[in-house]
Amino acid sequence: MLLLGNDRWALMHELRGADEPPLDDLLGRLQHCDLVLIEGFRNGGLPKLEVWRAEVGTPTLWPDWPGILAIASDSVLPAPGVPRLDLSDTASIAAFVMANAATR
Repeated sequence: MLLLGNDRWALMHELRGADEPPLDDLLGRLQHCDLVLIEGFRNGGLPKLEVWRAEVGTPTLWPDWPGILAIASDSVLPAPGVPRLDLSDTASIAAFVMANAATR
C-alpha cells in the first residue's frame, strides 16, 4: 500500500511470513524527526502508555507487560498501583508522553 499526501509519502511493506524486523532496523529507515510513537513491540524495553477502555471487556495489560508507565482510560482502573491519565485530556497525555519519551 502506498500513501501519498502534499508533503510526504509512505510505502507499506508485506512481511509474507518473514520474521518481524527488529525495531532498531525500522528506526534506522526514518529520517530525522523529533518524536517517534511506536505501537506494538510489546516485549521491547521502551516506555509504554496503555490505552484501556472498560467497555471492551478485556483486562489491562499492566502489570504483565514490561515498561507500562501509566494507563490512559475513560473509567476507573481495575488495577491500582499505576498512574491513570484521563483519556479525554489530550494535553496531559501529550505532556506525559514528552516527559517519559526514551532517547536514543
